[in-house]
Amino acid sequence: MEKAFTHIVANVVLVLLVLCVATVGFFGATTNVFNGNDNSPIYRGSGEKQVSLMVNVYWGTEYIDGMLSILNKYNVTTTFFVGGSWVAQHPDVLQKIASYGHEIGNHGYFHKEQSKLSYDDNVKEIVACGKLIFSYTGKEPTLFAPPSGDFSSDTLKASRDNGYKTVMWSRDTIDWRDKDADLIFSRATKNTSDGELILMHPTKHTLSVLEKIVKYYLEKDFSIVPVSTNIGEIWTSANNTQAD
Repeated sequence: MEKAFTHIVANVVLVLLVLCVATVGFFGATTNVFNGNDNSPIYRGSGEKQVSLMVNVYWGTEYIDGMLSILNKYNVTTTFFVGGSWVAQHPDVLQKIASYGHEIGNHGYFHKEQSKLSYDDNVKEIVACGKLIFSYTGKEPTLFAPPSGDFSSDTLKASRDNGYKTVMWSRDTIDWRDKDADLIFSRATKNTSDGELILMHPTKHTLSVLEKIVKYYLEKDFSIVPVSTNIGEIWTSANNTQAD
């Protein structure tokens, strides 16, 4: 009964979001909260002896509890970039992730190829996901990770115009394709340096090696931090850039 109620609430929220996004599409993007005009994506952080684990979520829900337990065991918080369509189906899981103190980022609503979308359609994908995240967490996301790392100049402008900084990654575990724990560990740790943004997903093999990855960095005296913490100096610099 409780699960059915959750799905009803999610569907109601989704309908409201569609109406809201349609309004945004008609009147244009929301006011740019930044002063600058630099739309460039960020590929790594600036934090000394800091790294971030970027967990992109559209599927793999069954592995998230295990990931949360490991991160909590080592008192580590990081960033989960969630898709809107996933949130609509699993609002309780999103709230659990947030309750553990993890940062929630925007990963678009329907996992579309953003580079093939118009400016207005990019806005719709980003805004719909962001509003849904806010409806369940009470916090506005400020980071946007384009699905599949696919973007165009319209994507970057739509992101920034709506208060987001676009984030890519410095290393990719490619765990969605290569179901090999040793390979995932190597890609996440080999020849790493300050400010790494390490992309991963909730997969069986990533879960099996996540604790090893966390221990590796902590034993090397690295802090594992949310993406916004890692890119703090870059974020501040972009935020303070004056428009031409």
